[in-house]
Amino acid sequence: MPPTSNTETYAAVKLFIENWRWAGVPFYLRSGKAMPKRLTEVAIQFQQAPHMLFRHAGAMQFQANRLILHIQPREGISWALEAKVPGPAVRLQTVSMDFNYNDFFGAEPSTGYETLLYDAMIGDATLFQRSDIVEAAWNIAMPMLDVWQVLPARDFPNYPARQSWGPEAAEALIHRDRREWRKL
Repeated sequence: MPPTSNTETYAAVKLFIENWRWAGVPFYLRSGKAMPKRLTEVAIQFQQAPHMLFRHAGAMQFQANRLILHIQPREGISWALEAKVPGPAVRLQTVSMDFNYNDFFGAEPSTGYETLLYDAMIGDATLFQRSDIVEAAWNIAMPMLDVWQVLPARDFPNYPARQSWGPEAAEALIHRDRREWRKL
């Protein structure tokens, strides 16, 4: 995309779900075009437990445990967690447990379009979004798009195509909460 483009191709947002179960839990979402690679995933980062088992073991760096749902292009699930290295010394190491559909079943799964077209033909709406969910998503996006129509951004947060995971403004959004996007 040209460096002067002001077409909306990227979004990074922090959202909250207003119910008792998710009260105070931030959800960070980002999506964009012209990224370094095609990738769709959900990364769930767990909070640190209030009681740390190895807290007296010295100045150790704890990585957050993460559950990653790989949606495209390699469907599967990964769980990255901190584990104690066997032995008398207290050392932690990140361990990754991975499940990949192709590795386990020996065949590439159907593309999302193949599945959706087949489901549409047989009348199965299980994988389709309900209208209330689509409307809720547009209720989040449209106010921003409406403002941008009336007041174009003075300092449009552009990013180099295929060379970054988005504009610096997306990094600033998550760094304000002392967090970071998952490194890919």
